[in-house]
This record gives sequence, C-alpha cells and structure tokens, in this order.
Amino acid sequence: MKILDSDSLFSAIVAAPFGAVGIRTERERVAELVYLPPRFGEQAPTDAVAERAAQQLARYLADADAVFDLPLATVGTAYQRRVWDAISAIPKGQVRTYGEVARSLRSAPRAVGQACGANWFPLLIPCHRVTAAGGLGGFSNDGDVQGFHVGVKRWLLAHEGVSLG
Repeated sequence: MKILDSDSLFSAIVAAPFGAVGIRTERERVAELVYLPPRFGEQAPTDAVAERAAQQLARYLADADAVFDLPLATVGTAYQRRVWDAISAIPKGQVRTYGEVARSLRSAPRAVGQACGANWFPLLIPCHRVTAAGGLGGFSNDGDVQGFHVGVKRWLLAHEGVSLG
C-alpha cells in the first residue's frame, strides 16, 4: 500500500492561523479546498490556478474583506448546489442558522447541514457562516463539536467580525 504525502495530494498548501489550507486543482479549475491541521507545511503552487488560489487565500487570511474570484470545478448534487448558492449569499460578518437557510429553500435543517458538510470549497462557499439555532453548531460533518474543524469555524467567524457571545 502506497502512503500519499501532501505533495501528491495538493497543488498548493497555504499556511493559516488555524493550520493550513490545501488546494487541489484539476483541468485549470479549483477542484477542492481542505482545512489541514498545523502539521502540514506550506507547499508552493504547482500550476497557475493553484498560484492564483494561494494568493487569494493568503489575502483573505490577512484581510477578511478580500474577494475570491476563482474558477471552480462543478461538483455536488443539484440540491447541494442550491444550498451552496444560498450560503454564498450570506454577507461577511453575518450568520444564518441551518433552519433559516432551510426555510429559504423549503428544506430541512439537517439536509442543509449535510450539504454544508459536503462543501468542496470552504471559505469560497462560506459554510462557516451557518450556525445552529442554539450556538455555533458543528462543522465539516466531522462529529467532533470541540475539535479541529470547530476551531477553524470559530477563527473564521472571529476573523470576519462575528461575535460568538
């Protein structure tokens, strides 16, 4: 069995205050972004799209007002894309609950949560802006409400000026 290292998985890795962000590109598009724990070091971009994505991610991590303009691969089901479109419309510095997003789509909060967890482009599709009615909620379908991904969510919301009370 071959063990893959980060060099074979990602087209670039950008350092972040919470760890790192892995960028995977395919066919001149961003195919996936992945939150990575601190043990992952930076990795120089391997192509022009990865370079552009790395620059924009670094800009956002330094300034929450930075805007993303990247070509994204078409992924997800039609329903997931509807949820992602709704999430993308949430302004920086604001949050919506899973229930609010669900009502706007005539759906269910659990289904919205599942679509958030299936997001291939965190930060670009800001699922961190979706919270539970009674608090922060989970993140990334990892089931660990105190773990790494929830720490990422807390950092991103604070970075964008959201008071977590």
